[in-house]
Amino acid sequence: MRPDTPKTPNAPQPNQPKQHKQDPRFKTAHKEAWIGVALAIFNFIWWFGFAYGLGGRPVEEYTYILGLPDWFFWSCVVGFILMSIITVVLAKFVLTDMPLDDDRAYHPNPPNFHDQKGPNS
Repeated sequence: MRPDTPKTPNAPQPNQPKQHKQDPRFKTAHKEAWIGVALAIFNFIWWFGFAYGLGGRPVEEYTYILGLPDWFFWSCVVGFILMSIITVVLAKFVLTDMPLDDDRAYHPNPPNFHDQKGPNS
């Protein structure tokens, strides 16, 4: 082992640039992305279950709700209404409204692009 190597494996190396802190908005965005994926999967299972579950029968056996085949009514009409309600509830009570501005607390030394000269300068 070299004499200037730190004894602990995760210790900062000498002469390395300062590490940025992790922005907590990434954790929130990651959680909300998984909520969106779960919502899309639920929507597909609902639609597929009713459309192919009830729609797999012979046409003579269909029952009708408001003039629509029951499989279409449950999969598309009720599914759309249910997904709309769930999405509104999630957006109002679960998802977080957060600013998307750059926060200097997490990037103490951001690059200054205004001082750099472009190719046409």
